[in-house]
Amino acid sequence: MKKVVLTQKAPKPIGPYNQAVQAGNYLFVSGQLAIDPKDNKLVVENIKLQTHQVLENIKGILEAAGYSLKDIVQSTVYLSSLSLFEEFNREYVKYFESDFPARATVGAELKSGALVEVSVVAYKD
Repeated sequence: MKKVVLTQKAPKPIGPYNQAVQAGNYLFVSGQLAIDPKDNKLVVENIKLQTHQVLENIKGILEAAGYSLKDIVQSTVYLSSLSLFEEFNREYVKYFESDFPARATVGAELKSGALVEVSVVAYKD
């Protein structure tokens, strides 16, 4: 059985997709940009602030579905430039204690002004 997850703690979808879909014990969170859900505007300052906003959006979606950051088993990171890799990692690591999820990081063309997009899969018994 699948269940759609929607919360005001993350930006509303801007296309034909959901913030997340739960299927059994898995939660599939759509790619999140650094859009502040309070005003639906992209945080444009730098990779640190964008990464922070993206992970806060993901955290809000996870919580709405009864999951936490600890339940993430896989993440896919899209960076507008791989030169941002080290700065991204410095912020990303703050959201996980030590048991990091599996991860892929790729360079990609993103929405104008976006430096990072992250999607995750979470699992909970």
